[in-house]
Amino acid sequence: MPTPIKMPALSPTMEEGTLAKWLVKPGDTVNAGDIMAEIETDKATMEFEAVDEGTIASIAVEEGTEGVKVGTVIAMLAEEGEDVDEAAAAAPPGDSPAKEPTETKEEEKGVVPAKAGTANGSAQPKATPASAGVTDKDRIIASPLAKRIAEQKGIDLSGVKGSGPNGRIVKADVESATAGAAPAKEAATPAPSAPAKPATLGGDLDAPYEAQKLNNVRKVIAKRLTEAKQTIPHIYLTVDVRLDALLDLRKQLNASLEADGVKLSVNDLLIKALARALQRVPACNVSFQGDELFQYAREDISVAVAAPSGLITPIIRDAGRKGLAQISTEMKELAGKARDGKLQPHEFQGGTASLSNLGMFGTKQFDAVINPPQAMILAVGAGEQRPHVIDGALGVATVMSATGSFDHRAIDGADGAQLMEAFQQLVENPMGLVV
Repeated sequence: MPTPIKMPALSPTMEEGTLAKWLVKPGDTVNAGDIMAEIETDKATMEFEAVDEGTIASIAVEEGTEGVKVGTVIAMLAEEGEDVDEAAAAAPPGDSPAKEPTETKEEEKGVVPAKAGTANGSAQPKATPASAGVTDKDRIIASPLAKRIAEQKGIDLSGVKGSGPNGRIVKADVESATAGAAPAKEAATPAPSAPAKPATLGGDLDAPYEAQKLNNVRKVIAKRLTEAKQTIPHIYLTVDVRLDALLDLRKQLNASLEADGVKLSVNDLLIKALARALQRVPACNVSFQGDELFQYAREDISVAVAAPSGLITPIIRDAGRKGLAQISTEMKELAGKARDGKLQPHEFQGGTASLSNLGMFGTKQFDAVINPPQAMILAVGAGEQRPHVIDGALGVATVMSATGSFDHRAIDGADGAQLMEAFQQLVENPMGLVV
């Protein structure tokens, strides 16, 4: 009996995803563990492995399709001895995802006019469903990824020939096209772009705009951080931390580690400092869980990384017991995977506390939003030369402002203050980070 391959739930919060890329095609033989597709979840782009062996009989969902619900049949697998054609026809009816909507010409350009009677101009035109592969003079059939790349490169998709199924324009077609490409008949008299109609709110907002569809990661960020600000009573505690001793130690350590190919960043030392501070003040290494308070025996530090798809927080697990060189090596690997969208669930799910560092952008001080179900996050600003009292005399020192955001349901102000004091002492006396 043919086996339906369904859209998997690749993270606990995943309800739908984008089938970014197929790595197999009908007729290909697969074995358990073979990579069949790349799927964009609510966190990252992940590889989807085959569970059974057999022959791919049919592909039910084209690559580039967005909003594919978990459990939707995306392909059919013929087992050994089964007729591939019969297996291809065996997909359950009514189990396919909604097809990609037909786009109006204004939507193809990314311009969405404001609807009359709306408060903020955010209402959008209704879309008419159309089956993939339908050809229409008013519609260009292209994958969402191809459309995004075309918009970035200034390519007119009407002049691009698609190499995908039923002439669908895919990523490779756009990457090989020339910016501004258009059919000959349109070259002489290009159609003018429809101007964006102004979105109005009390008559003040009249600037043209482009509507950009949220990716899965951005949707989750919006949902979770809104939940955090609405449900978690935040308290904020700020300390100024002198960095000179830590910078000197970093310089010495990097000189000794150069032969090993390790170069510590300031952020690597701050990760260790936060973990050691949590060891000293375990009352802050907790999370609020309704009628219970979870007390953690390990310091797993989630580190905010800016990726193209949105913010994500890979985790340095057991950071309090790891050496600085190991933290540095792991952080570089995780940050690279985060930017490439290749993090695995165990690499970003969990964590007992978070660190967000915007110092490299020159930000002096900021308040971060807690990442639930964690109960604290440390926001670190830039180190800068400031007047500072040194041994009772006014001088100049490299000083950094650090702000802790605490869930007041789980952490009292006094405990939060002790954590900030411990962090400050560890950074200003950094030999405690190497023992």
